[in-house]
Order: sequence, then C-alpha cells, then structure tokens
Amino acid sequence: MKRIVLSLLCVCFFAVTTTQAQSLLDKAQKAAAGTQRPLGNGIAGSILGKLTPALGLTNAQQPKVLNLVTGFLKQKAGILPLQQANPAAYTSKFAGLQGGLFSKLKLLLTAAQYTKFLGLKPKTNDAGNVLSQLFF
Repeated sequence: MKRIVLSLLCVCFFAVTTTQAQSLLDKAQKAAAGTQRPLGNGIAGSILGKLTPALGLTNAQQPKVLNLVTGFLKQKAGILPLQQANPAAYTSKFAGLQGGLFSKLKLLLTAAQYTKFLGLKPKTNDAGNVLSQLFF
C-alpha cells in the first residue's frame, strides 16, 4: 500500500512540475517574441501603409510593392543571424538584397515616385520607423 501511495505521489509531483516548467517556457517564448520585431506581412503591410500615401501608389502598384517588400523581408530574416555572428558578411549580403529590391522598385515605380522613395530614407536606423527595415 505504501508503494502505491508513494508511486502515486511521484506521478502527481512529476505532472505538476512538468506543467509548471511548460508554463514558464511558454511565458519566456512570449516575452522573447514581444521584444523582437517580426518580419513578414505585418511589417510589410505597415511599410506599404507608409509608402502608399507618400508615393501615391496606384491600386495596381500596391500588391506588386507588397510582394517585393515581403520577399525582401523574408530574405533579410534569413541573414539576420549573421548580423551578430559575422557583421561583414551580413553587410555584404544585405547590400545585395537591398540592391535587388531597389532595382525592382525602380522598374515598378515612376521616376518621380522612386526619387521620393529614396528621400524617405531615415537618417538613422530608427526602430519606430518601419521604413528603416528597407534601408538598414
């Protein structure tokens, strides 16, 4: 009888400990997700929201710009680990990605729109300005 009670207590203790550990892990993951800016459609949509009125994007241009920005952000997310591990490689790869994006935008936008776009570059990498994602 003692063995059964002791076994039952061990199983209950293990279950409670596992649940608490999972809860702590979930909280840590949520906190980590809250401190990082997610790259993807949320930011791409915000960028499009700034570019549309600033550049006077047409209804035909908007989905194309959104696709270009989304693709760029996904590629940028793929090289972000290099920013800490190998800054020189990150800078080189980012310059290539940015050059590709800008050349595609230059074909998509009018000359006046593209000039305005380049004028929207923030002075510094400002986390509060979503356009920084395209320039830094």
